[in-house]
Amino acid sequence: MRIAVSGSHSLGKSTIVNDWIALHPEFTREEEPYRALGLHGPYEILFRDASTKLHNGIQLYYNISRVHRYAKSSDEVIFDRAPIDYLAYSQYTANKRTTDIDDAFVESMVPSVRESLDRLDILAFVPKSAEWPVEMESDGIRPIDHAYRDEVDAIFKQIYREGRYGAMPEGNRPHVVELSGPRQQRLEQLPAAVEARTANRG
Repeated sequence: MRIAVSGSHSLGKSTIVNDWIALHPEFTREEEPYRALGLHGPYEILFRDASTKLHNGIQLYYNISRVHRYAKSSDEVIFDRAPIDYLAYSQYTANKRTTDIDDAFVESMVPSVRESLDRLDILAFVPKSAEWPVEMESDGIRPIDHAYRDEVDAIFKQIYREGRYGAMPEGNRPHVVELSGPRQQRLEQLPAAVEARTANRG
């Protein structure tokens, strides 16, 4: 089962991934591209209205390359972020018109994103919810900027709920589930998604 957890930053995605691995140690954990390439790697990757085509492009294609490592649904892996995430973040920067990222660049990413998603079984989207707010932590990595998180979250909701970009593949598309509620409830929603995906495949 190939799972990717997707959504805006500082909403508990990494916590979900870590909790899942604690319960399912047979799964491989695939690190968020920023951490692999920027925090622990050779690149300086900037956020918000400072992101460039290089910053977002290398994260996207790193993510896609990792997704392609797992060719079979029997592979057991969970990703912290999905290729679709880089559409949302790139669109945020395109809207600001501050770097070389523009709408045309975002559209150019769509075919590669779409093609990669048929290698995922489950896309677990973590939206921001007024009922279950998540505080932003000053961890020295992610920007402490509520407006940034909210604007990116709004783009994610357009992608997942309204079909913006038409990013989902026509055939063999992943099962999409929204994870909501407190920490334990969100973790319990994933096995139900796994069961639904398995049933649909059968």
